[in-house]
This record gives sequence, structure tokens and C-alpha cells, in this order.
Amino acid sequence: MWYDDLAAGYPGLSLCRVAMQERGLYRVLGEYGEQTAVVSGRFQHEVLTLSDYPAVGDYVMAELNGGDTAVIQRLLPRRSLFVRRAAGSAKSEQAVAANVDTVFLCMGLNNDFNLRRLERYLSVAWDSGAVPVVVLTKADLCADLEEKLAEVKNTAIGVDIIVTSSMEDDGYSQITPYITEGKTFAFVGSSGVGKSTMINRLLGEERQGTNGLRSDGRGRHTTTRRELLLLPNGATLIDTPGMRELGMWDSESGIETTFADIEALAAACRFGDCTHTGEPGCAVQAALESGELSKERWHSYKKLCAENTYEGSSESYLAAKEKKFKNISKINKARKKR
Repeated sequence: MWYDDLAAGYPGLSLCRVAMQERGLYRVLGEYGEQTAVVSGRFQHEVLTLSDYPAVGDYVMAELNGGDTAVIQRLLPRRSLFVRRAAGSAKSEQAVAANVDTVFLCMGLNNDFNLRRLERYLSVAWDSGAVPVVVLTKADLCADLEEKLAEVKNTAIGVDIIVTSSMEDDGYSQITPYITEGKTFAFVGSSGVGKSTMINRLLGEERQGTNGLRSDGRGRHTTTRRELLLLPNGATLIDTPGMRELGMWDSESGIETTFADIEALAAACRFGDCTHTGEPGCAVQAALESGELSKERWHSYKKLCAENTYEGSSESYLAAKEKKFKNISKINKARKKR
């Protein structure tokens, strides 16, 4: 595997993968099975950003002491990193999952249906380095399936879309072809959208608790922490708590990919510095007037761009972030060559 060569550069340490993280403590999978772990003092001293700490899915080099607590000494470079703004803070990020190949963005076809939130999920997913797949759940509760499916296709341009239903025995069969040996997958979505039910089907057992909907049609929280699970076919799955809010955290490239249609229109404007507010020859305004571009999608694009532009970050933080994501890009390019 790609991480074996990297691990060889740390003699005396053992390769582990982070399976769970909660309040500074970790559970890692290594040669002694699953055990508790902490980061070393040196590791903490060298951290420049919060997302430099290990996240679920990370590969780390650790000192293992049999059944005692392991000590994480090094974090191996990541192939992908799903990051969001931490809840309640505009200047703090939260690493959700690392080294994910495919991220399933789950959205219910009932009261959970929200195209603007889906645009957020897509932007963060594309920026992470993982490949997004939209999973529409609770099809049995949707009276206008074809209409909503068309709206999703116009929003998730170029993204695979899966429609599922828990009422049918094979309601999640479309997901199975994506779950392949040696790959890592993550499920992200609001509470009660049906992630735990899907994961139980993939595990072949009722391991994740499930709850019904509230009286208003919204979901109840079931998963309370991020957790890495091993599937029977050799694939790895990361479950995440429900996230109704997903704050942007420097996801510029992801926004550009999600709104590729708007980016293409902007590139066709007569003036390169067009602000799309009244200049002659503005392709964006022309598309809005003709109905080719909806006002809702245009406003969502502007909102996410504005939210993504954060101020007050130190130069050292920006330099550290740039280096981190250059490493992700470098590893992905090398993987494609192989």
C-alpha cells in the first residue's frame, strides 16, 4: 500500500490507523489490535494548526507498549482531508476524516431535502481530495421523486447520484459496487438521514443504533462520534455524527468545482474583472435574466464565496495549510501514476 513506503522511514515505530478520536484520546489499530493512544509532547509542540492533530482515518507512527497506551509520534502525509469550520467559531477548523477515497453525501428526500446545504457538502468534499457521491435517502417518503432528482442533477454537476429506500430489501444495492477492498469510504449527512441504517446493511449486522424521525420530520442524533469500521470485504468505512450545519473552511477550489457552471459563465464575461453587477457583456447577468442560471444558485455561490473568505489568519497558519494541501496533491498525483 502507499503508506508502507512512508512508514519505512520511521524505524522503531509501528504503523497504526486512527479508528476513533475523542477529547484528546485516540483508539488506533496496529499490530496489537485496537488500543488507546495519545500524542507525544513533541508532537503537540510541533503542531501549527488544529487539523495537524490526528483525525479518524489517519495513518500514524506510534510507540506501542503491548496492552498499554500507545504514543503517537508522527502523522503520515494524507491523501485527502475533509475539513469544516468548527461549530461556534469562525476561526477554528475541525478535521472530520482523513484518507477517504469516496465520500457519500447523504440527503433525505423528505424534510431534509436542501439543495443549498448540498452545495456546501459538495464544495467541502471536492476540496478534501475525496470523490463525492450523492446518496438520496428515504425515497419511499417522497411524492415528487423525479422533480427532486432533476434538481439534484442540476446542482451536483458531474457527480454520481444514488437513490435509496430503507423500505425495500435491496434499497441500498446501488451503494455496494462502490465499496471495494482496500478503499476507505465516509458517510456524511444530517441526523436521521439514514446513515446508520446503510452502514448496518454494509456491516451485515445491527451495530450502529438507529432512531426514527421526530414529529417535525427531522432526524434524531444516533452517531455521536467519528468512528472507523472494517467491512467484511476488506473495505474501510468512516461514520460521522449528523451535521446539519457545515461551515466553510478555505474551500475555494471545492467551490469552483461545485459551481463549475457559474465559473464558466464568469469566464465568458466581456471584462476579466467583471463584478457581475451591471457591466456590459456580463454572461452571468445574461444567464440570470434568461433563466439559465437560477437566482437561488447564484446567491448560494456568492454566500459560500463570502463565507469562505476569512480574515485575521496569521501568515504562519496560511503557510502551514498551503504545505499540508500541497502534500495531499503530491501524493494523489503519485498514486494516479502508479
